[in-house]
Amino acid sequence: MFRDSLRLLYHDANASSSLETNKPSMVTLLREFDSPGVFPASARLDRSLKTTNGFTMKVWDAWKYPAFAFNKASSLALDVISHHVWGPRRKSWGIEMTILSSLMRDVSRHSALADIAMVRKAMCIGGLVPLPSDALVTPVTFRVRKRNLRGMLEACDAMEDEKRELSGEWIIGKRLWQSLQSDYKSTRATGEGASYVDQTKNDYDSRKGQSRVILYIHGGAYYSSSAAAQRMLTIPLSKYTNARVFAIDYRLAPETIFPGQLHDVVSTYFRLTDDLRVPPENLVVAGDSAGGALGLALLLYLRDNGYTLPGGAILFSPWVDLTLSCESWDTNAAYDIIPTPGPTAHLHPVIMYLGDGLEQYITHPYASPLFGKFDGLPPMLIQCGEAEVLHDEIVLLSHKASLAGVQVQLETYEDAVHVFQAFPFLNVATTAFISCREFLRHRLPHIQRHSPQVLDNDTEICLENDTDNDNVRVVRGDGVETNSGWQEVQDQM
Repeated sequence: MFRDSLRLLYHDANASSSLETNKPSMVTLLREFDSPGVFPASARLDRSLKTTNGFTMKVWDAWKYPAFAFNKASSLALDVISHHVWGPRRKSWGIEMTILSSLMRDVSRHSALADIAMVRKAMCIGGLVPLPSDALVTPVTFRVRKRNLRGMLEACDAMEDEKRELSGEWIIGKRLWQSLQSDYKSTRATGEGASYVDQTKNDYDSRKGQSRVILYIHGGAYYSSSAAAQRMLTIPLSKYTNARVFAIDYRLAPETIFPGQLHDVVSTYFRLTDDLRVPPENLVVAGDSAGGALGLALLLYLRDNGYTLPGGAILFSPWVDLTLSCESWDTNAAYDIIPTPGPTAHLHPVIMYLGDGLEQYITHPYASPLFGKFDGLPPMLIQCGEAEVLHDEIVLLSHKASLAGVQVQLETYEDAVHVFQAFPFLNVATTAFISCREFLRHRLPHIQRHSPQVLDNDTEICLENDTDNDNVRVVRGDGVETNSGWQEVQDQM
């Protein structure tokens, strides 16, 4: 499978010229995103939309459900026949992608048939895409501390009484977990006071290679999904990169609106760095779709307020422009698996996320990072699909960051859709995770501002206490949690 990998390491505006002479240059396109507060002329979002009072389905509307099912079944049948007779809609697609694309196409036009609860339940249906095997998962709940946050989050922080809780989960690949257990036993055998760096060079290099921690922020258009629902991404990410992954369950819209989600992510970052003592240079922020945008917002917030930045970022199809201004929202709508938001406010992700603050925040860099300035941000690996509706804004993001001096590795995968890494039946998903491994383990240590450290004994004890307890469980390839509790896991592993 062909992969177009662009390493955007130049800082010359002339290098941003368009590949097609009939299209505006990258520099010209980026001018629309230079001024936060100014709504782009090409925006597809109707700013007059207001939040609604919720889902109201009347009895006489019940006929719409079988009608929707019939139309979808007919469309699916035609697409399957067309796939076998005339070939797939994209040349490299297998029948699985044809079916997925057919099921999701134009679904937003029928958003009146569902409510938030129905969408969230649908997002959590398991079994359609088998989860990767060989992973240990430890759910974690922690209290949100008041941390004297600065800037936009000062008011959010002041409201905390240290009673609110957030949840998340640690994901550790089986091989990494076994290696860590060996290290823990070795350290205990040499005495509790022994340092992890007081070892042979081979041990030192090995432990340095497994000292990375990834903070993962799930997608779901800000109003759905969860850390557990995104294990098809976090499990292979841990396995391929040999890193411990912590995935956070931030509060969802519309119950919580911007910047509440960013506050949860920032609080989680400081829990890792301050409470668990993970050095920031050892941390990598990762996320998909809306989670990728939250990851960028985290970086911008930390930089703007003088906090220490993490070592790097890995972003899968980040949604960085809530104004929906880029052309690929139209050109790729027929192929992608995420539908264009509907014409009404009902279940519109932008309306639910920003609420009554839409006019104020729609172009704020923490909500739409494409409008931000990227000077001083850490190196990034950004992956997107050639056939996804976010393609153009992701390419613009990569160029804008590179022109600001950020080291960016942009990878565009042929015929791939939004967050294609979540579909293990695609060969490009494996290719993408291999690239994550190469970036994190071999390239990032040489280009990040401060080299990652070997975690000291105190940090390892904090992480061990957080990950190895009676909440740990083994996740099988079909998603079934086969064992739970520390002793059962120890016996199986």
